[in-house]
Amino acid sequence: MPTEPQQARTVRLILGDQLNAGHSWYRQVRPDVLYVLMEVRSETTYARHHVQKVLGFFAAMRRFAEHLRAQGHRVLYIHLDDPGNTGSFAGELERVLHRCKAAAFAYQLPDEWRVDEHLRSFAERCGLPVEVADTEHFLTGRTDLADMFKGRKQYLMERFYRVMRQRTGLLMDGEAPAGGAWNFDAENRARPAKSHLAPPPLLFDHDVRGLHQMLVKQGVATIGQVDPAHFIWPLDRAESLQLLGYFCEHLLPRFGMYQDALMPGQWALYHARLSFALNVKLLSPLEVCRAVEEAWRADPERITIAQAEGFIRQIIGWREYMRGIYWARMPAFAGLNFFDHQRPLPAWFWTGRTRMACLRDAIGQSLQHAYAHHIQRLMVTGNFALLAGVHPDQVDEWYLGIYIDALHWVEVTNTRGMSQFADGGIVGTKPYVSSGAYIDRMGHHCSSCHYDVKDRTGERACPFNALYWHFHARNRDRLEGAEARPGVLQRMGMVYRTWDRMDAAARAALLAKGDALLQHLDEL
Repeated sequence: MPTEPQQARTVRLILGDQLNAGHSWYRQVRPDVLYVLMEVRSETTYARHHVQKVLGFFAAMRRFAEHLRAQGHRVLYIHLDDPGNTGSFAGELERVLHRCKAAAFAYQLPDEWRVDEHLRSFAERCGLPVEVADTEHFLTGRTDLADMFKGRKQYLMERFYRVMRQRTGLLMDGEAPAGGAWNFDAENRARPAKSHLAPPPLLFDHDVRGLHQMLVKQGVATIGQVDPAHFIWPLDRAESLQLLGYFCEHLLPRFGMYQDALMPGQWALYHARLSFALNVKLLSPLEVCRAVEEAWRADPERITIAQAEGFIRQIIGWREYMRGIYWARMPAFAGLNFFDHQRPLPAWFWTGRTRMACLRDAIGQSLQHAYAHHIQRLMVTGNFALLAGVHPDQVDEWYLGIYIDALHWVEVTNTRGMSQFADGGIVGTKPYVSSGAYIDRMGHHCSSCHYDVKDRTGERACPFNALYWHFHARNRDRLEGAEARPGVLQRMGMVYRTWDRMDAAARAALLAKGDALLQHLDEL
């Protein structure tokens, strides 16, 4: 353990996703308070993380510790390779509290169930008075969504979103929604021309070679790629604000219009890429949304309300909503498997080596940059995994590991709920699946693909086509029968009416093709 800590009356733990410089903890410099940040093995092994994710968290934590020291706070930073590092929060806290002869222990509410249980258990047995503080980051409390929908089987995001707009005043003109509507989603589905080039993403240039060498020496198993001499993600608040400013100035004018678009080779497109900064709390959701609203109000001809609303809905609507689902339904939510899917994830999810152009692009950029935008996650990788019947545990493992912004509270709700429909309709009103036609409509991968998006059953038919119908046929009882929630049942009628109108030979051919694809997923 580093030599700094001497006696401290109170030890305050700061987790790696609690880098909120504006927290009330830091308003007063107190010589009797010691702040502790720690790199522990348990956080590198609960999932096999992308190397950029581990580097991003540790590097941002180290910068935050230096920021606190510069403000005059007493800080103890425990490195992964410090002699005697026990590898867990509880183990390190026991050592710190004993060495400092602390009279009290404090921590901020963790966002993840696993860590929350770990620290709650430690607090019960540490033998000291314990203070538990809020992170002062989210716009809602843990139970707000559950309280809003008490007694209901399904939580309606649109209702929650409108309440959030009214509560925050964002995009409101008095009591009415700005622009005369709550939602401009219909204007958010444009397909850019094949020659269209978005502005280049703002990338940072950090030398994290020393940190990377430490991970290698410590045997931390990771996935993905990195150039540790040129790490591209923001590591402190100033850089995160710079990324926000770049988004508002250069990307927001076309964000909403193209937020669902799929462009080969353009891994960032018009997306803000602020999720890592938000999820480690370098930025607050309210300041991000206010910056976007101010940009729109300052220049409504260049930035239409549809662009601003599409972004703000993702933050105060979807992000807060998913966190509410998490705390309303955990820990059971993480084990839901509505379709009883059992197949393993195809091996090429870990390499990107597939002949399907859209999947090759989405997985390849995820391995290269630890990032993919929401439509790539939902309607490309997630869509395929659901159609293929992959076990949600394996889908969870992949999403939780590969993305720099993936924390359990946001990953599992999006995977089990939105992406894989493993919750049976708590989050969504239908499975988010599509054939190849949707992917072709939203981008330009199909024209360069090995497979033919217009063929359903031939040798080189797009796998999404037959798998789409195979999925609906094998799950008809669950989606149309007694197990289906009423809202889900209403949304599925058109699909099954189309299926029933096909002649028997066409249905048989699609099912046979689907069977063949499922038997050879690793070869696609």
